Amino acid sequence: MTIQVFPPAAGGVPDGTTAQRPSSPTAGDVFYNGTNGYFEIYTINNVWVPINAPSDIPTIVSATDIGTARAYNDGAVDVVVSPGTGGGQPIQYTVTSSPSSFSATTTSTTVRVSGLASNTAYTFTATGKNIFGTSIASTASASVTATTVPQAPTIGTATNSGTGTSISVAFTPGATGGKTITGYTVTSTPGNITGTGTSSPITVSGLTQGTSYTFKVKATNANGDSAESSASNAVTAAVAYNADYLVIAGGGAGGAHVGGGGGAGGYKTGAVTFSAGVTYTITVGGGGAGNSSSQIGANGNLSRIEGTGITTITSTAGGGGGGYQAQNGRDGGSGGGGGGYNNQSGGNGTSGEGNNGGSGGSDAGGGGGGSGAVGGNGGGNGGQGGAGTSSSITGSAVTRAGGGGGSTTNGSIGQGAAGGGNGDSNGQSGGQSAQANTGSGGGGCRNAGSLSGSGGSGFVAIMYNDTLPAATSTTGSPTITTSGGKRRYSWTGSGSITF
Repeated sequence: MTIQVFPPAAGGVPDGTTAQRPSSPTAGDVFYNGTNGYFEIYTINNVWVPINAPSDIPTIVSATDIGTARAYNDGAVDVVVSPGTGGGQPIQYTVTSSPSSFSATTTSTTVRVSGLASNTAYTFTATGKNIFGTSIASTASASVTATTVPQAPTIGTATNSGTGTSISVAFTPGATGGKTITGYTVTSTPGNITGTGTSSPITVSGLTQGTSYTFKVKATNANGDSAESSASNAVTAAVAYNADYLVIAGGGAGGAHVGGGGGAGGYKTGAVTFSAGVTYTITVGGGGAGNSSSQIGANGNLSRIEGTGITTITSTAGGGGGGYQAQNGRDGGSGGGGGGYNNQSGGNGTSGEGNNGGSGGSDAGGGGGGSGAVGGNGGGNGGQGGAGTSSSITGSAVTRAGGGGGSTTNGSIGQGAAGGGNGDSNGQSGGQSAQANTGSGGGGCRNAGSLSGSGGSGFVAIMYNDTLPAATSTTGSPTITTSGGKRRYSWTGSGSITF
């Protein structure tokens, strides 16, 4: 640039040589420098500069990541600059990144450069500009990594979790945005019901049964929340059937030849949660078959409910009654009564399902154990069958799972309980069989050539609130009733139910 030489200005503008500049100038003072041949102005940077000088090279003071609430791949860095001291005062600054040459221009000494890629390291250079020109670029700043909120996750498949009011939502995480992911939030539509976690899948609970939902997921790091994913597939919250059950196994047969009574089948009652769309198998155990020829009574057969998502509910078969000489009652849901003549022991019952059978006496068999009480001991009379247990699961109170009565030589026969068979005495035709579908034990028989009583077959029932839908299908011809706000299914033979 050619510098024009001006004559000394009239009107009081100080002039002189460089050495004659004012000794205590203030910003804005003007001086004609005859040594250099141009006008100078004293700047706020405390230096004399030519009035028509371009901006000097600025200095970068700092470069700071601004990650909070910044969208993914829209990072920002604030660059603080300081003007150079050897040129004209700049009126604006331009800061440029490396790599990618993102830039921003402002009149402030703090310049925010945005649009930066997440989790990427950048350096920055700055230029100053005034009306006379633009400086060359500054030295590059130290490296700084741009961070943002995370990238939105990619939604996966939402599925019923098997609990009725919960749905499991899978997703694939996106990029972190440069900060560690602290968690994910899944939100339902409708309801804005949320579930949180640190990895996929996340379960959302507290949903309304039978309602269709879609879900979106977002990620969170120290800078904030990502955008939400797209919506998932629609899933209907399964209906959970919170039901009561009664499962009774088949009762044991009485023993032959001064035989003890059969023990009742195992008696189980409680609560269980069934899931919609699942088929549950119902097994109703048969009673033990009666026999003769001084044999120990046969055990009954187990009953159960089984299917995906529940712990199988199994009731133990009833124990058979003991027979002639040295034959104890069998163990079972309830134990069979001990055989007569040699004072044989009763069988053991299963904890939580039934009781022990009674001991046999010298001339009489012990009574079979029942779900409600132990069997009576035999003596001159046959032992009484142990009491059963009452349940109203079918809508009215019915007592089931009683022990069979023991036989006797000369005394009174043992009476069966809750549909259990009575024992017989000398000269009679045999032990009485238990009533079907009570799970009670059969009666013992006195004479070697007579049959002992068979055990009663088992029974299975399910009951739940009738505000829930009916089962979609059943097999085994259950009896189905609705009363008192309850829906009831009861089986006397094996089958199934699908909700």
